[in-house]
Amino acid sequence: MADDSFKDFVLDQLDGLPGLRSRRMFGGHGLYADERFFGILIEGRLYFKTDDSNRSDYESRCSGPFTYEKARRTIRIRYFAVPADVLEDGVELKTWAAKAVAAAE
Repeated sequence: MADDSFKDFVLDQLDGLPGLRSRRMFGGHGLYADERFFGILIEGRLYFKTDDSNRSDYESRCSGPFTYEKARRTIRIRYFAVPADVLEDGVELKTWAAKAVAAAE
């Protein structure tokens, strides 16, 4: 059985976010607010959905996108790594999560 301590930590940090749930997917977990898929937990990292309204928050902190390999190509998607200091601050993390939920609408 996989160690779910990181997932449990993130869910605890996001406690109170409306409709929060997680679901196992592609070797990690997807984070949802009701039916909006806004986050990815994989390999000890948290990624949030971005769009033009919040991507610069990540880029200014040198956070990179979630990537994976497919048919010998690197695929980048619109989910960026949450900076460690944001992850540790529950209030700030919820603010970033709310922006990710809005980007997922």
